[in-house]
Amino acid sequence: MNNSQLLKGILEGCVLFVISDGEVYGYELVQKLNKLGFTDLIGGTVYPLLQKLEKRGDLNSQRKPSLEGPSRKYYSLTKQGKKQMAEFADQWQSLELVVNQIISKKGGQDD
Repeated sequence: MNNSQLLKGILEGCVLFVISDGEVYGYELVQKLNKLGFTDLIGGTVYPLLQKLEKRGDLNSQRKPSLEGPSRKYYSLTKQGKKQMAEFADQWQSLELVVNQIISKKGGQDD
């Protein structure tokens, strides 16, 4: 099974949760997501998602100077982003229950 389609559906919510811990810049977010288990995730996937979430109003961004080079764009959650995060959590928990039920019944098939 190709995880990329499944990943696209849940990455948005996971990004909101990671950012809810405190503001982060793009590369830092990719590293955090990698450490949390999204090992195949790359910046080319995350940066467009950050732009989408910012444009939608879920994130704010602010440029800050860096000691290691050019300034960085830091992202933080907005009030709307917190609402989206809560909705994602509710939807995930509902979906998890359904999927676990199906798996435990082996899709309703008899062996």
